Order: sequence, then C-alpha cells, then structure tokens
Amino acid sequence: MTDTSQIREHMEVIGADGVHVGTVDKVEGDRIKLTKKDSGAEIEGAEGAHAGHHHFISTGLVAEVEGDQVRLSATAANAQTFIEE
Repeated sequence: MTDTSQIREHMEVIGADGVHVGTVDKVEGDRIKLTKKDSGAEIEGAEGAHAGHHHFISTGLVAEVEGDQVRLSATAANAQTFIEE
C-alpha cells in the first residue's frame, strides 16, 4: 500500500497512462479532494454538471507518489468512473 501521507496540496494527479486527472486540493480521510479549477477538466465527459465543483477520488487508487505527482493504478478514463462528487 502506498504511503498517502506524502500527498500534498497542488500535486498533479495522473492516471496510469500519464494523462492528467486533476490537482490535489487536500486529503480528507481516505479520499483525495481535487481542486475545482481542473477537477477532471481534461477527461472527456467531465463538463456540464460535473464541472466547477470539487471531486474526490479514493486513495485506494493511488499506485505511487513520486516528486510532485500522484499516479493512479487506473488509466485517466477509468479513474473518471471512480470520481465521486
């Protein structure tokens, strides 16, 4: 299991495929709160009702934390299906 205590504000969250998923606002319990600014902004289908507010993703999807990036075990497109409002 990855040490999620290393996750910091403003880190980039990327899928296993290297595609941008969002930016860390903060960690709340077992979920990563993504910033409103770009929470899933580059993921197809994230516009409309899903845009403009915080989204959360489970820390259980974190594969590794390295440098300023949080890499997920799922691709960006697959991670989108796990994002919570």
